[in-house]
Amino acid sequence: MATPVPVPVPARDSSIRHLGTAVRFTIVTILIFGIAYPVVMWGLSSALFPAQAAGSLVSVGGKIVGSTLVGQAFTKPQYFHPRPSAAGKGYDPTSTGGTNLGPTSKKLIDSTKATIEAVEKENPDASGSPPMDLVTSSASGIDPDISPEAARYQAARVAKARGLSVASIDAMIAAHERGRDFGILGEPRVNVLELNRALDAQPSGTAP
Repeated sequence: MATPVPVPVPARDSSIRHLGTAVRFTIVTILIFGIAYPVVMWGLSSALFPAQAAGSLVSVGGKIVGSTLVGQAFTKPQYFHPRPSAAGKGYDPTSTGGTNLGPTSKKLIDSTKATIEAVEKENPDASGSPPMDLVTSSASGIDPDISPEAARYQAARVAKARGLSVASIDAMIAAHERGRDFGILGEPRVNVLELNRALDAQPSGTAP
């Protein structure tokens, strides 16, 4: 008796099965990771960390004035100033980024020298040279923090503009200083928006 010869499965049928599997896998993946997972994470974060989930927004008198996560321009003498920004036209959260200029770039050197002169002119009563973070932009261009040294460098100007003592401004800086995360990550820092809000809360504080 002759041995039966297996009948091969038509290539078309095999392709259709593979296509069906791929389509089902895609649908299930989208449902789980594109819809269910984000919704669950949003729900948990909104319940456990409502302020952070909403963008760490800051309101004054019911009006949103910024976010503690996004740096913004403060130019008046009664406020602490942030790091320079190269994001868009400055402090633009929709166009974050640095200057992308190398350390040997003449343009970077010239702009840094000009910034140093401007910072020294703004702070005539400060001692020493401006801290590096006051004269160079961050990688994002919207860094909300400055170093405690950068804050103290501006203390005399802020105190004079608000009619306060330098000692009281230094104490406020110290009260808002944050250490390294978990004791090892990052550097000590001060949030500019939070510090300026605390200044405005003082009896002699002035409006933006």
